[in-house]
Amino acid sequence: MVSMEEATAQVMALDGAIALAGVDWTSGMTIMSTVVKPFDIELAAAVATEVVRAQMRSIEQLGGGQAIDDILISQTDELHLVTLSDDPRYAGLFSYLVLDRERGNLALARRRLRDLTQAGIDIER
Repeated sequence: MVSMEEATAQVMALDGAIALAGVDWTSGMTIMSTVVKPFDIELAAAVATEVVRAQMRSIEQLGGGQAIDDILISQTDELHLVTLSDDPRYAGLFSYLVLDRERGNLALARRRLRDLTQAGIDIER
């Protein structure tokens, strides 16, 4: 199990990482965040919470029994990656990573977030 600080450092070490937040989508509260350049991560995380809730409602209404792995929002200059886990330790939580579209590597970011979640992150709520 890695500490929250170590996990954050590993994700933010990715080339092109701009901002990272851990968010409780049930309450909308940001439980941790970090940025490397001016970026309103609190506002962006609140908006991402609504996207996650809408997707959860959609899955429930469609009755497919599916789980969300991640949600990608591609913008002109940025990639916004919302990652959920099916691990009960992280129920109700998602990570929200913003990458510079030119410099960031989406596949590597997805893998890093998934690997850290599987290894276990010490989260105190």
